[in-house]
Amino acid sequence: SLSGGMRQLLALGCALVHDPPLLFLDEPTSGLDPVHRQHIWNLLYDLSNGGKTIFVTTHYMDEAERCDHVGYIYMSKLIVCGEPDELKKLPDVNPPGTRRLDVTCDHVTAALHAMHEMPGVRSATIFGQSMHLLVDATVKGTQIEEQLRKVGVAHAEIHEMGPSLEDVFVELSAKHAAERQKAA
Repeated sequence: SLSGGMRQLLALGCALVHDPPLLFLDEPTSGLDPVHRQHIWNLLYDLSNGGKTIFVTTHYMDEAERCDHVGYIYMSKLIVCGEPDELKKLPDVNPPGTRRLDVTCDHVTAALHAMHEMPGVRSATIFGQSMHLLVDATVKGTQIEEQLRKVGVAHAEIHEMGPSLEDVFVELSAKHAAERQKAA
């Protein structure tokens, strides 16, 4: 009769009651509101600082950013493992001759479609009211703005950025999906 979030909290309490040195937690914050998610992560930090080893599965990349090591599993295979900052530097994530841009604008879904149509844009993904783009280094901000005006986006803020773990996940997943399709 408990809500999903309360079941998560109860399950974590049950896992901790015998003070194990090692914890395996499968999406421990699933179904929790932001306040309880933060509370759980603070608890996990305290446990880790106290010497416990904690393995966490999550599909929230903002949560993966909080971990000191991250492994990506694709189609049941571990494809990469390392510290978040190391993974963000991988060549597959940062191909030579490219740069990453954060583009904030109105009508982000129309803007995304426009970016998919634009030459030199290798990938485009929505993040809230903005998009993360991987573009050829030759693509200029003015070209992006011109393409966006075609779909009614009058103003866009464009900033260079480094990749997030979500960008790492998207790029590595796309690469492995393409390799899998070639092999089939």
